[in-house]
Amino acid sequence: MTMFTAPKGVPEYFPPRSRAFVDVRAHLARPAELAGYSYIELPVFEDTALYVRGVGESTDVVSKEMYTFEDRGGRSITLRPEGTAGVMRSVVENRLDKGQLPVKLWYAGPFFRAERPQHGRYRQLQQVGVEAIGSDDPALDAEVIAIGDEAFRSLGLTQYTLDLTSLGCATCRPPYRDLLQAFLAGLDLDEATRERAAINPLRVLDDKRESVQDQLTDAPLMVDHLCSDCSSHYDQVREYLRAMNVIWREAPRMVRGLDYYTRTTFEFTHDLLGAQSGIGGGGRYDGLMASVGGDDLSGIGFGLGTDRTLLACEAEGLAPGSAPHLDAFLVPIGAAAKARLVSLGAQLREAGVRTDLAYGDRGLKGAMKAADRSGAPLVIVVGDAEVESGVAQVKTMATGDQATVAWPDLITFISSAIERDHT
Repeated sequence: MTMFTAPKGVPEYFPPRSRAFVDVRAHLARPAELAGYSYIELPVFEDTALYVRGVGESTDVVSKEMYTFEDRGGRSITLRPEGTAGVMRSVVENRLDKGQLPVKLWYAGPFFRAERPQHGRYRQLQQVGVEAIGSDDPALDAEVIAIGDEAFRSLGLTQYTLDLTSLGCATCRPPYRDLLQAFLAGLDLDEATRERAAINPLRVLDDKRESVQDQLTDAPLMVDHLCSDCSSHYDQVREYLRAMNVIWREAPRMVRGLDYYTRTTFEFTHDLLGAQSGIGGGGRYDGLMASVGGDDLSGIGFGLGTDRTLLACEAEGLAPGSAPHLDAFLVPIGAAAKARLVSLGAQLREAGVRTDLAYGDRGLKGAMKAADRSGAPLVIVVGDAEVESGVAQVKTMATGDQATVAWPDLITFISSAIERDHT
């Protein structure tokens, strides 16, 4: 018989590690929710032209990494490689930009890139992202960056770095582009790299080959050629970040992998992840909405890698999701006790108590082993004697203490014990 396996380069999360994954994702999203960002659920595939136009045809994402196919109607469809272009399409299509600005959204889920799988580099990658659309206020840039920083700090991460720079705007970028292209023309580059330089010369600065990087030592930097508006904007962003106690380092050679970034651009990296050190990043994208058919509204956002953040937590010895995922475990001994505890389980769940039961009509020894493996701090045991007496035995697993509780008081007793345990 054929044994099926998961596709190569696609990580799976199953118990117990799946609890860590869910916990990491929740921590990454929470700071955005606290800052007033609303959730948006996006399609996992879009019209291919959306990404070609929005992400940029010179990027590796569009030219090499997209999963593109023709659907039954002959349309070119692409599994989403990133989130921002899809958010822009949705904002325009659903006229969210016609209401209160900025539009502040967050999203989470899988994204797809056809690349060579490595540790932390997957063909299906998980991200949490935010987008703030409709304001070019530098304070909004700082807020978005601080949300990402708080997300990582809330998990207990300490060995990450925030890199920051400005990539200019439509006023100062073109003259810098000409200056950079003139510099690149004098280098010994292969034909493919020269073609890339003709489309977007900034992408050459991101070339990881040592033979190229050695020639870029004296390359002009965008941050040294900002117009007065961009320079002022960047100064204000840094001023607000200082006010929020966000620590960063200047990264004038940083070039993100997507063409739409302008002005404020940033990346989070983690020291213990090796070659795939990026755990999140983003930037401002003035002009992106207009490129996908909307008004010319400014925006800024980021994508934080859920997979890599989990790897970073594990590298630092942190244990997200390690708290018990159950509050109570019910052990029935006999048919009458089982009927009682099935009903009790439903009532406890309605009261917000996470509850499981020893199914399969096991004996006391086997059921208590299951209770111990569940990790629940409270175990409720009911047998024939308890049914007859109208009580239950409630055992606190951490101490071994056991209390006999009358049935009418059981839900209140358990809820109070769980509340004390959580505090």
